[in-house]
Amino acid sequence: MRKVKQEGFTLIELMVTVAIVAILAAIAYPSYNNAVMKNRRSTAQAYLSDVAQKQQQYLMDNRSYAANATDLKVAQPPDVTGYYTLSITVGTSTVPTFTATAAPIAGKSQVPDGSLSITHNGTKLPVGKW
Repeated sequence: MRKVKQEGFTLIELMVTVAIVAILAAIAYPSYNNAVMKNRRSTAQAYLSDVAQKQQQYLMDNRSYAANATDLKVAQPPDVTGYYTLSITVGTSTVPTFTATAAPIAGKSQVPDGSLSITHNGTKLPVGKW
């Protein structure tokens, strides 16, 4: 009688492989999410810097700051539109001021990262995020 050699994986080998993949995924996935969050924050920061620059040009032309991004003709990148809401607050004192804020949209993945803002004099908040 001739013995037939069976080929393939045993259940134990398969379970060990699944466990290794699960451990690697548990380590890699949070790091990936963190990198994506930082990338979106960087895009929002660049956009806020563009808004601040356009505000200075607008001030020179109109002697006041614009109350919205439409007047500034600054297009929002998709990473900003999909994850942040932009608001511009213009001061009402005799000296023109503005604060542009990118607040994360509720329910989106950027919420734990918090809001970003820039003012007329270049102050960027929160300090640790810029």
